[in-house]
Amino acid sequence: MATLNISLPDPMRDWIEVQIKGGEYANASDYIRDLIRHDQRQREALNLALVEGGQSGTSSRKVRKIVQSAKSRLKNG
Repeated sequence: MATLNISLPDPMRDWIEVQIKGGEYANASDYIRDLIRHDQRQREALNLALVEGGQSGTSSRKVRKIVQSAKSRLKNG
């Protein structure tokens, strides 16, 4: 396993310590690895969504209607 040294401002280091003390992470490396895995999953999901969107074709709806529909779905859960 490779080692990577990073510099963090004190508030960020304090945040990591709080996460470790919360018991979910064994140490700072464990927390950072979890952040990276989360970021990787988000980027993969975004890339898949972009590919699906590109393959879905052109919508006949106007952008304003699409935005209104999305806002409505978010508001109504």
